[in-house]
Amino acid sequence: MEAVKENILLLISTPIYLIIICIELLISNYGSRKLYSLKDTVTNIYLMLLNSIIDLAFRSIYIGVIFTFFYKYRIINNWQSAIWYWLFLLLAEDFLYYWLHRFDHKIRFFWAAHVTHHSSQKMNFTVGFRSSVFQPLYRFIYFIPLPLLGFKPLDIVFMYSATQIWGIFVHTELVRNMGWLEYIFVTPSHHRVHHGSNAKYIDKNMGMFLIIWDKLFGTFQKELDNNEYEPIKYGLTTEITNPNAMNIIFHEWNQIRKDLAQPKLSFKQKWLYIFGKPGYKHHDKS
Repeated sequence: MEAVKENILLLISTPIYLIIICIELLISNYGSRKLYSLKDTVTNIYLMLLNSIIDLAFRSIYIGVIFTFFYKYRIINNWQSAIWYWLFLLLAEDFLYYWLHRFDHKIRFFWAAHVTHHSSQKMNFTVGFRSSVFQPLYRFIYFIPLPLLGFKPLDIVFMYSATQIWGIFVHTELVRNMGWLEYIFVTPSHHRVHHGSNAKYIDKNMGMFLIIWDKLFGTFQKELDNNEYEPIKYGLTTEITNPNAMNIIFHEWNQIRKDLAQPKLSFKQKWLYIFGKPGYKHHDKS
């Protein structure tokens, strides 16, 4: 039944994606805003397909084996109310995603996988499909508490897919402000900040669906008017040299390899080049 729910979700969301992308593309061309480029859009689709292939190939392990194992040892056997069940699943899944996303930004090993999503210098709906290719190989670890709390493995995957739909819709420059929704949900304004490589915007607004986690844990940053701060610059602080299909995925891994090949590194320095903050340099004393 749960698998059917996810298929229905896919059937509903796919035509909506196509419609809003076409509308955004038309507005972009009509207004000469250049929100899209062919190369960037093709790259977004390419990365989405690779992510989907890995996710589908690995699902039988993290759903059928890992989540199912922990579900057997759940501490809550029966949720009396379906409403509370789905509400708490939404809140718990979104909370755990926040920490997944935050560690993806703060630990270089995981940033090497996540960096692909931030490598576009555009901001449009198709950038939402620009996936972190290898994230499905470790993402499930963060969600292990959910089956222990009595949430069914397939329901967990369904909820993640549902919130991810919202996560794709917030990749746009055309929606400027959503009024009172800005106080509760992640909005396009919040997520534009997240994709900014400006110093004030780096590592901000990590939420997928709710912005409340960022406000609680100190990672919230409001989008500032151009009169208050410089315009948002999308992409990476150091752009990829020769951004071909393989380089976009592996450039940070290659840089880690080069960093580790430096002479006379201590064990601690090697550790920090892998698991320290992105941008760590052993000779930087600041």
